[in-house]
Amino acid sequence: MKTIFTVKGTHCESCKALIEDVCKETEGVTSCTADFKTGKVNVEHSKPLDMKALKKEIESLGKYKVVV
Repeated sequence: MKTIFTVKGTHCESCKALIEDVCKETEGVTSCTADFKTGKVNVEHSKPLDMKALKKEIESLGKYKVVV
């Protein structure tokens, strides 16, 4: 399965790495690619993704806003 969403507030490679790390730590996620220039995040997962929990984790980093 694949889920694509946008994260506002990304501006550098560190943002990309932080978001990818949080996604990859989520149960069922097999891969994640974030583009800090566009804010687009592509998540491949083997079971339904709990977007509410993932959004909370990303936004808890303090400077991002997830737009689904």
